[in-house]
Amino acid sequence: MPDGSMQDGVGVTERAAARLKALLAEDGGDDARFRVSVSGGGCSGFQYAFSFDDERNADDRVFAVHGVEVVVDEISLDLLRGAVVDWKEDLAGAMFVIENPNAASSCGCGSSFAI
Repeated sequence: MPDGSMQDGVGVTERAAARLKALLAEDGGDDARFRVSVSGGGCSGFQYAFSFDDERNADDRVFAVHGVEVVVDEISLDLLRGAVVDWKEDLAGAMFVIENPNAASSCGCGSSFAI
């Protein structure tokens, strides 16, 4: 498993945690957490969504990794359990990516997947 992984939750690599901390510092969101969710759609069936959120819902689970709190709702967690969020920079650009052990396949852009 990659650095920052959690068997029963969603992990974050050190590289992604550093980028998240920088983004949170820019926005001044002292109470904000990094929310990862899954919804239907995308070119492979499900798509990932990332946001900052200072609200916490009754069905949210919070995972603290490398000083960053990741919030995932229970339904999304079923599809993300064991996944790791990473920060990727290359010639095509910079973005958060997910290594999801539950995905049977994913699209070329990495933002959607199939089970």
